[in-house]
Amino acid sequence: MNAVRHAVITGTGHAIPSRLVTNDELAAVLGEDIHPFVEGTLGIRQRYWCTDDESTATLAAAAGRRALAAADRSSLDVDLLVVATDTPEFISPPTSSVVHRDLGTVRAGAFDLNAGCAGFVSALDTAWKYIRADERYRCILVIGAYAMSKYLDAHDKKTVTIFADGAGAAVVEASDRPGVLASELYADGTLCEGMGVFAGGTRTPITPGVLREGRLNRLRFIQKYPASVNEEGWPRIVRSVLGRIGRTERDVDLWLWTQVNRSTIGIVMETLGQPMAKAHTVMGQWGYTGSACLPMALDDAHATGRLTDGDLVMFTGSGAGLAMGCVAMTWRSVR
Repeated sequence: MNAVRHAVITGTGHAIPSRLVTNDELAAVLGEDIHPFVEGTLGIRQRYWCTDDESTATLAAAAGRRALAAADRSSLDVDLLVVATDTPEFISPPTSSVVHRDLGTVRAGAFDLNAGCAGFVSALDTAWKYIRADERYRCILVIGAYAMSKYLDAHDKKTVTIFADGAGAAVVEASDRPGVLASELYADGTLCEGMGVFAGGTRTPITPGVLREGRLNRLRFIQKYPASVNEEGWPRIVRSVLGRIGRTERDVDLWLWTQVNRSTIGIVMETLGQPMAKAHTVMGQWGYTGSACLPMALDDAHATGRLTDGDLVMFTGSGAGLAMGCVAMTWRSVR
């Protein structure tokens, strides 16, 4: 029988757009002090938004180039390109086609994956399983990309203060050493209409009336998600994944969570009996970047010396849908 093929991350990269947006700027637009909640509770001090000539694909390609360079790989080494996003370049064709062209990954197949803000975890899980299942796949470029600013209502404080743009990428390669160890995906479709951009698809196409109303073509919170979704859901899914690899919370060296609310991360870390110092957060500098936030946090953790060979890393992402995913990985030092 053939030996098990493992999957490791050999390079990471991220990209942010050029427009910096501070809490002071948004407070002036909204006409109220947003600092206590946005900075104090969520942990967001600033964020970056795309300019007119920046988009999901431009950010994804920039992050992908940096990840390939970090892995000492070229675009010609890539066997498969997966772009995780729910802010696509177009309705059709897929964003991955645009990124495929821009990166020159001419040998690679390509597709988009939309699992909301759990997109990167789902794509990482997918890449791992491609490598395990088919020997033709040895180098997979996984990108989480987000340009939600394009859909924001400048006067909706529930969304405009939180959401930001960015991209993060990881080169996932076959290895004889264990990398990804286990994963789990979870969904609750009863919450599918809780938050989203609800016009532009086949149920509600863009019409003059939709544009005049200006509601469904912008990001909206329709239904408040219970706090228990993450505060109880994250500990449940990570304990399930850790249990399958015979490890415990104490064995985890670095926790990477969806970067939307620092206070929620603190509550979850306390529930798990873990010090907050083991959780790496980046929402303070980049805001909430949806499907991009986990690979951006990973790249930042690596760049700042938070990772060493053999560390056990837990990725947990969740978002609209409801979609949630968790991946346990042994970190292998990047080339």
